[in-house]
Amino acid sequence: MTASAESSSELARLPQHVAVVMDGNGRWAEQRRRPRPFGHRAGVKAVRGIIRACVAKGIGALTLFAFSSENWSRPRSEVRSLMDLFLRSLRREASQLSDNGVRLRFIGDRSRFSAELTKLMHDVELQTQHNARLHLNIAINYGGRWDIAEAARKLALAVQRGELAAEEIDVECFGQALSLSDLPEPDLLIRTGGEHRISNFLLWQMAYTELHFSTALWPDFDEAAFASALADFALRERRFGKTSKQLAPDGKTEGG
Repeated sequence: MTASAESSSELARLPQHVAVVMDGNGRWAEQRRRPRPFGHRAGVKAVRGIIRACVAKGIGALTLFAFSSENWSRPRSEVRSLMDLFLRSLRREASQLSDNGVRLRFIGDRSRFSAELTKLMHDVELQTQHNARLHLNIAINYGGRWDIAEAARKLALAVQRGELAAEEIDVECFGQALSLSDLPEPDLLIRTGGEHRISNFLLWQMAYTELHFSTALWPDFDEAAFASALADFALRERRFGKTSKQLAPDGKTEGG
């Protein structure tokens, strides 16, 4: 096999879209007898690392679960610290992301954010909207059930206005009303922190996503850990309801 063929084969085994539940910041800080916000700040470094790795490997889309709709129930001081960190990180990172060809987009309900944060999110989206090297999506005040309910509401309003017939609503139509409908659905979900659940994240979009659970707490999830997750993904046989025999080019599974 030539070098170019090997390169093409390696690219074929990479996910087009990676989703990440970044879990373990608070526990990482507590293990070091530090306040939980210390862990969230350390987690920002891990975010930079996975963005660099995606850009370097040519992965087209990365969606990070930064703050769920359920996270408002955390202590008020922690929520305030998270919002402040998000605001500061956006101001600091936006220009560099744009210079590296990263398009930044936010998904979730923005109604609970401050006017300052909402405006900054909007401005950064406009600043990076023409970039295409990496589509970086930040899920903030997001929930998969919220996403599905919002899609249903949009379609119901379209039917009410006479723009859409109820009979036209099918799986494809519904999917187009969801967040990130212009991107491939996630091929790989990574969850750090040792938990084995998806926690109301991209529920519709992850119907056939491969799941990788890491015991590493998010601030410790480095580029080597990401490479391990990608290697695990490359070994998966993605059948999408078909049999192994149907997927093989010659109608046979590997090894005959």
